[in-house]
Amino acid sequence: MSTATIPAAGEGRIGLRANLRHIGALARRNLMQIRHDPETLFDALLMPVVFILLFVYVFGGAIAGDQQTYVQYLVPGMMAMMGMNIAMAVGSGVNEDFRKGVMDRFRTMPIARSSVLIAKIVVELGRMLLATAILLGMGLLLGLEIRGSLVALAGAVALSTVFGAALMWIFVLLGLSVRTPQAVQGLAMLVLMPLQFGSSIFAPTASMPGWLEGFTRINPLSNLADAARALINGHGAVAHPVLITLVWTVVITAVTMPLAVRKFRSKT
Repeated sequence: MSTATIPAAGEGRIGLRANLRHIGALARRNLMQIRHDPETLFDALLMPVVFILLFVYVFGGAIAGDQQTYVQYLVPGMMAMMGMNIAMAVGSGVNEDFRKGVMDRFRTMPIARSSVLIAKIVVELGRMLLATAILLGMGLLLGLEIRGSLVALAGAVALSTVFGAALMWIFVLLGLSVRTPQAVQGLAMLVLMPLQFGSSIFAPTASMPGWLEGFTRINPLSNLADAARALINGHGAVAHPVLITLVWTVVITAVTMPLAVRKFRSKT
């Protein structure tokens, strides 16, 4: 019997408690990597600052008439963008771990295959929450007002987090499917750019061409941005965009998570 089949056969005997223990241990390993290489946090620390300053002071006056009004529009929308940008790094990281042989070592251990990938996503969700906190902090410095309740704010953060987790499974699958981290980044940008700019994150969609406005209605980033905007600003439709975002989250996770775990098992 080959070493590749031994762990797979034993995986079914791993209980929930042991699985959670494995996830915790692997998450600590990923955190130690960040501790030894703090530069991996630069995107989470600096990206929200750069983006909010760039869009508010370059495009704010043209889009909303003044920077203050645009801050109130942009910051909740950008919460939808944090998950996508962090997710791209997840795919690159998984691909790099395979190239270094780290994942091959994990696959020879008697642990659930899903625990390796879930631990990666748990740590990346921590980076996403850090980026979201910095985004909100910068927004407050630039005049953002939390007009809804703190519970509504927490709901907006939670919604963006669960959707971000779903997106990470897409990029984990992408990282397992292509050969190099550069290929992951290149393909990711082809997905990110249309979704981000063909949405309501940066500008209202009413002035867009009809075909593009139709795309924004089904774009999950538009629904997430609209939901976060309504929760933080304390007005606007909430139930519909929240429901659509949660449906997208469930569908994306249900499709890509099993595929990613299967690809992890079979990747050579």
